[in-house]
Parts: sequence; C-alpha cells; structure tokens
Amino acid sequence: MKYFLAFIWEIIEIVAIALVTVFLIRSFIVQPFLVRGASMEPNFLNSNYLLVDEVTYRFRSPERGEVIVFRYPNDPSTYYIKRIIGLPGETLVIESGKIEIINDARPEGFWLREDYLIPGTKTLGDEKIILGADQYFVLGDNRMFSFDSRSWGFLNGKNIIGVVRLRLWPLREIQAFAAPAY
Repeated sequence: MKYFLAFIWEIIEIVAIALVTVFLIRSFIVQPFLVRGASMEPNFLNSNYLLVDEVTYRFRSPERGEVIVFRYPNDPSTYYIKRIIGLPGETLVIESGKIEIINDARPEGFWLREDYLIPGTKTLGDEKIILGADQYFVLGDNRMFSFDSRSWGFLNGKNIIGVVRLRLWPLREIQAFAAPAY
C-alpha cells in the first residue's frame, strides 16, 4: 500500500508540473492560433494551425513584412492575422495598386515590393496614411477579400499579441516564417 500511494503521489506531481509548464508556456511564450477566413491566402489558408511567438516584441519592435496576430481594435475579443506594411512615424501612399513608403530613413520614398503576393495583385484605394507613434498599418495578403487597416484604420501596438513563427497544420505544409527582406 505504501508503494502504491508513493506511485500515485508521483503521478500527481508529474501531472501538476506538466500543467503548470503548459500554462506558463501558453501564457507568456507561445500561443496557438487557428486561421479563419481567406484574408491571408495564398500564404495562410482557412484552418491552418499556427504558433504565435509572444516574446519577441518584448525585446524589439515589430518589423515590416512580419505576419502578426492581434486583437481587432474595435472588438478586442476578436483576433485577426495580417501582415505589417506600415511602421510608426511613416507615411504610406496607396495609388495605382501599389504602396509607397516614406520615412526618415528614405524621405524620397520607395515602392514596396511584395513578393509574397500572387503576381498581379493590386492594393485598392487611393489614399495617404500618416502613422503616429505606436501605430501600424496592416493588410491581408488576399487584398481583394481582406478586412484590414484600409477599412478600420491603424493598429495600436498594444493590440499586437505576437508574430507568427510556425505553421503546424496541415502536416504537409509545416513551415517556419520570418519577415521578408525588402
């Protein structure tokens, strides 16, 4: 009986340590995310299962081209996935289906080259967006079917959950992600 109780106690300890570990990892390091909808096609499809890194942005700012998960500004209980296009302090000009970025490093501006989009994809709209401190402009990769910053405005940094690092499902499409080079 003594050995049986020791065995049960050991099982309880292992389960408790595992639960605490999973809780800490999910709460502070990485979070699962299930893609819903077509706004990020063809790069992320409906029902893709992703892992979101919640730690990186505690040490550095988000970068252009990174795919992020965030709380929708008009309903914080809703999570979205989009790509960062504009960074704090920048001016974006959308015209002729392209995006021009103007910032302190390149005051003459430059046209954003988006190799992750399907060739021929156009960004609709003719507008000039000036981002303030801690404001980001995010777009879906499926520009024709994305509810993004063109519709509801800029994204405050406080709403960003983390950066997408890994696709785990479907298994044949397991992939790690990094920001594209511009």
